[in-house]
Amino acid sequence: MTEQFVQTAPFFLTGIGTTLLYTVLGAVAALVLSFVFGLMSLSRSVAVRGFSRVVVEFFRGTSLVIQLLWIFFVLPQLGIRFEPIAAATIAFGLNFGAYGAEIVRGAVTAVPKAQWEATVALGLGRMRRMRRVILPQALPEMIPPFGNLWIQILKSSSLLYLIGITELTYEVKQLQFDIGSLAAFSIALVVYFLIAQLLVLVVRWVEKRAAARVGRGGKAVVIEQPQAVSAS
Repeated sequence: MTEQFVQTAPFFLTGIGTTLLYTVLGAVAALVLSFVFGLMSLSRSVAVRGFSRVVVEFFRGTSLVIQLLWIFFVLPQLGIRFEPIAAATIAFGLNFGAYGAEIVRGAVTAVPKAQWEATVALGLGRMRRMRRVILPQALPEMIPPFGNLWIQILKSSSLLYLIGITELTYEVKQLQFDIGSLAAFSIALVVYFLIAQLLVLVVRWVEKRAAARVGRGGKAVVIEQPQAVSAS
């Protein structure tokens, strides 16, 4: 058993590397689209808000598996072809970005009304008030749910074998006949758990840094003084 495990270790490592790669790509794509559609949903334009809501509800309301298969197998029939890495990134970005858009929208609207009024009183433009005042205060509230979203992306990477990507779960399924199902899937459980715990640590560190930047010291204390707004 030990000899078989040593022989198959490179395949596990390859699968882990691929899983981490697609987790990072999916997380980055989802983060970008979360802010795009989340901020669009707060637009003054009815058309922009409506477009954002349609996209968000569509990708939240349909299966990630079907979205992945549709992008990879159906779009080529319409003349649009993506490599597996691009198809996976797009599918993860759109699906998890739709959930992330609600995180962004909720965190921004949770910023106290007094903060918005203070930015108007100071004569800040809409883009500047969002970038300098509102988003820095909303960011600490977004980070924990985004952390959960990134862990979901990690676990969802096990679906990528459907489009021929040899990530961790695919490698485990290939190796179960060499080292046994118990050993193979137990190792996979431990690996996924350890990666998830690493993500948790990173998220907590980022959350503390974001809270410290707005003077919260890790606690959810709202900044309400106009002076603090002008200084930021």
